[in-house]
Parts: sequence; structure tokens; C-alpha cells
Amino acid sequence: MKYKHIVFDIDGTLIDTEYAVINSLIKTITEITGSAPQYESLKFALGITGRNALELLKIPDIEDALKRWDRNMKLLQHTIQPFQGIKECLQSLLSRGYILGIVTSKTYQEYYSEFEPLGLADYFSTIVCADDTDEHKPQAAPLVAYLAKAHVSPENALYIGDSIYDIQCANNAGVDSGLVLWSNNVSNPIRADYYFKTPNDISKIL
Repeated sequence: MKYKHIVFDIDGTLIDTEYAVINSLIKTITEITGSAPQYESLKFALGITGRNALELLKIPDIEDALKRWDRNMKLLQHTIQPFQGIKECLQSLLSRGYILGIVTSKTYQEYYSEFEPLGLADYFSTIVCADDTDEHKPQAAPLVAYLAKAHVSPENALYIGDSIYDIQCANNAGVDSGLVLWSNNVSNPIRADYYFKTPNDISKIL
């Protein structure tokens, strides 16, 4: 078994948060500026930290905007669900001896409020959130932090995500990458080591 650790992104990989993330961001920006942005124009925010997204949008008061966005996100919590087949995939990987981990752009506050209630958290041994590093995806820092925290070498880990940021993070950290295609909204193909059309493909290909 080449890999010992299978490390997952959360949003767009394990759980479907696109609707909640984009629509809560639209509501937040509308509250602040009085003008509602287009849905498609905010898709860049998927996969990076909320703070980075707001900085790129040139929102003046980031702290206030983060509080508003968190409040608006909670109103849409009911729309967030694990992708079909994810739980079975995680169970299969664990049964075959893989150690599962998470590297996410969520803060720990977001992790506990948005992800933990969905019943998947117990599958994962090591968690790295945005609070753990000064640099974030696509930089190597989050995965480097995971490798140190889990005491695993880069060649023994595989990082699975849905965005170009995830694949670049893996590349920069010297870790093999897998791109999930069940939520991939990138128009240009992303070069990854593996491609997974369904969660079941992860178990089959590995």
C-alpha cells in the first residue's frame, strides 16, 4: 500500500456547500454594499479562506463581513449535506487500513459549526484548519502542517480535493493529488495524479 494517509478537502469534496457559501456571500455583500453580485462571479471564493475571498473582493471591514457571512451561512446550514457515497467511501478506506485526515480552508469555528454536525468527523484522525497556518492553499503550508502533525512523509500521503487550489497545494508540498469530478466547476482541466468521478472510484482506484 503506497499511501498510508488519505487526506481530504471538505467543501466540494466531502460535502456540498456551494449553494450555501455563494448565496450567503451574495447576501453579505448586498448588506454591505447595497448591490447584489452575480452568482458566477463569486465562484472563485470556493476553496479559499473566507478572509482571502473578502480581501479579493476589497471589502473594507473584513471582521464585520466575516461575522455577517457566518450569520448568513448559518441560515443556509440546512442545505449542506455530504455527497452521495462519501460515508461508504470513508468506511471502505478505513476498513482497508488507511488513515484519514482533513486539510481545509475552513476555520475551526466553521469546521465545528458546519462540518461536525453532519456525522463525518469521527472518520478523521488529524485535522488542519485555516487557523493552523499563516499561509493557505494554494501554498504548501496547510499540507506541510498536516505532514508534521500526523508524522507522515509526503510520499505516503494523498491529498484529494475539488479545486485548482487543492491540487496546487499538493504539488507545492510534494504530495500526490486526486481531483474529484462530482463538483468540479473548473472549465479548464486540472492536471492531477488521479481523477475520481464518484466517491466509490477512490476505493476502486486505490
